[in-house]
Amino acid sequence: MVKPVYNLPQAPRDDAAAVRYWLGVLPEDYPAEDRERLARACDLLLRCRGNQYLDTGETQVRHLLCTADILVRLRMDADTLIAALLNGCFEHLGDDEKRFGPGIAGMLEDLNRIDRLANVDAVIAVKDRHEHEENLRRLLLGIAKDVRVVLVVLAERLHLMRSMAELDAERRHEIAEDTRRVYAPLANRLGVWQIKWELEDLAMRYLEPDEYKRIARRLDGRRVERESFVAAAIAALKERFAAAGIDADISGRPKHIYSIWRKMQRKHVELEQIFDLRAVRVLVRNVASCYAALGIVHGLWKHIPKEFDDYITTPKGNLYQSLHTAVVGPADKPLEVQIRTWDMHRHAELGVAAHWAYKESKAQDAAFQRRMMLMRNWLELRHEDEDGGDFVERFKAEFEPEHVYVLTPQAKVIELPKGATALDFAYAIHSEIGNRCRGAKVDGGIVPLNRPLISGQTVEILTRGNSAPSRDWLDPHQGYLKTIKAHNRVRQWFKRQNFDQDVELGRSLLEKELNRLRIEERPRLALLCHRYNRHGEEDLLAALGRGELSVSQIARQVGEPRGEERNRPATKPAAPAPGKCGRPDRAAVMVAGVPDLLTHPAQCCKPIPYDEILGFVTRGRGVTIHRRDCANILGLPEPERARLSEVHWAEQSPDAVYRVDLLVIATDRKGLLRDISSVFSDADIDVVGVHTTSDRARETATMHFTAEVEDGSRLEQVRAKLCQLPDVLEVKRPR
Repeated sequence: MVKPVYNLPQAPRDDAAAVRYWLGVLPEDYPAEDRERLARACDLLLRCRGNQYLDTGETQVRHLLCTADILVRLRMDADTLIAALLNGCFEHLGDDEKRFGPGIAGMLEDLNRIDRLANVDAVIAVKDRHEHEENLRRLLLGIAKDVRVVLVVLAERLHLMRSMAELDAERRHEIAEDTRRVYAPLANRLGVWQIKWELEDLAMRYLEPDEYKRIARRLDGRRVERESFVAAAIAALKERFAAAGIDADISGRPKHIYSIWRKMQRKHVELEQIFDLRAVRVLVRNVASCYAALGIVHGLWKHIPKEFDDYITTPKGNLYQSLHTAVVGPADKPLEVQIRTWDMHRHAELGVAAHWAYKESKAQDAAFQRRMMLMRNWLELRHEDEDGGDFVERFKAEFEPEHVYVLTPQAKVIELPKGATALDFAYAIHSEIGNRCRGAKVDGGIVPLNRPLISGQTVEILTRGNSAPSRDWLDPHQGYLKTIKAHNRVRQWFKRQNFDQDVELGRSLLEKELNRLRIEERPRLALLCHRYNRHGEEDLLAALGRGELSVSQIARQVGEPRGEERNRPATKPAAPAPGKCGRPDRAAVMVAGVPDLLTHPAQCCKPIPYDEILGFVTRGRGVTIHRRDCANILGLPEPERARLSEVHWAEQSPDAVYRVDLLVIATDRKGLLRDISSVFSDADIDVVGVHTTSDRARETATMHFTAEVEDGSRLEQVRAKLCQLPDVLEVKRPR
């Protein structure tokens, strides 16, 4: 338990005297300069909070003094104590900000925002409670730009739990439940074990009062006997250690009631079967002394089988180190002995370890784990600082959060990437709310839709039935959207709305391409709709307008060019290569002016009928056929471009198949690969290669497929279907 330095006077008129007393009993660790700053903070506290009372009947001054005193026991610096004393006085700071420094003002601002969220979980639905409790803890950590702010919050909660006996039973139950679900796990994550243990015990006192009293009563009933037993054990150990020349500090180890109860629940045993009710802790100088002390303990008393754990050689998942053993001690009663070095003890009691991830068994994203580790490192290393305030600034820059946590008007916590806007928030709630968004309120005030949100803010989206997305929202320079999900939803909306414009654009593009190719026959698009899996001519034209189908590909299939193009000689279909299931060894193409020349498709771009193609004359291997948009062709140096040759597709073998690559970029989600595979399967297309990667930070998946198709029309059918899948952003052939 984190014990207070003193008992504050109960009468409100003694607040000033309590302040003077507290300043007088501060440990000598705080130099004169810090004491002078703390005295100024106490003066401001009395002016700001004088004659104000809490529901517990305690004055605000006394409450904040006790909070600061808990932080003294944790050896926190003067800045942290000042922030605790002035919590709630941010608006009264004024010129005092210069006297205390900007760091104090920043901590007070964060504390002010956290205080406004004291009851944010009041409306959490039971079915979503676990998820939202996690988001609440993240919210508190996200608001705090300085880890010391979280420690002030925990210390204040601890004193509230100590002093709420006068509240009504319902209110005590609410606070205790809030403490167990949010604040104790938060202390656990930061590794502040003393606060964690006491919060858990006090919460149990109000949530399971019968069990708490039963265990406490049975422990109290044996207190004298237990204390006598432990004293005898300590005396025996001191004698043996002195004889062995081991310098050790030995003390009785208190067992927390909540920990006892949890062990009884977990092991399904009664109190008598808990071996560590009588326990001592041995602190020695080094690891070698730990094992020497263990040998003495086992030589003095009989070891209880299966009750030994070596957490020094094999630390716990939380990096905790110690030797634990249970023996049959004096009077044939079980005794637990913990043996560790002083460094291990500081780490276990006040130190910071990755205990929360081990204990809570919940997967965490890498960025959040990194920030928590930096916070824990700061707490553990803060007393080794040689550069004063620079130490704090270095760590503050490093554990800047990568997410923000904001609230709906119903107090649900929403996690968004850092830099997300109110518009991102709207689409995170629901696509239709985003589409009909016409404005936003943040903490009750109207704000621009492109203003980045800050953790702890409450966001309300203003909608109107006839509102619609703006194309400005897609402009990255205007900063309306940060999340890929929101960006994708806006694009899909415009895709649905611009059908008529896409039809006209597709018609115009096709007409221009027909004229460029000198094709006289007008297109009979109805015959092509089935081939490209379109529901009608307008649907086909709209696909052309959106760029989902190639205009040149459609144009070449609606008529034959006149003039020289008509008079070009045809070639025989290329024969399939032996043993290759109909896949041609040579591309069925014609090289202008050179009949029967060896040709083969380039593996870099994998051309298929009827892509726009060029030939590249190689040395000794005939002509390599590339797509015109192939990156290797576009990047050819000028001297090499003379080796390019005009080529065109000849008649294809009905059994020929070609390998082609497809690149799919989509918003990452469960079932995405399954849905894409179903499209290939339904189209009876063989996929011979798949490679997928996920970008967790951007929430995107990049998938490379290699498939076998007969010609470009089959490929376009599949590409069009893939584009229609939910969350698919882009489908294209790599160049």
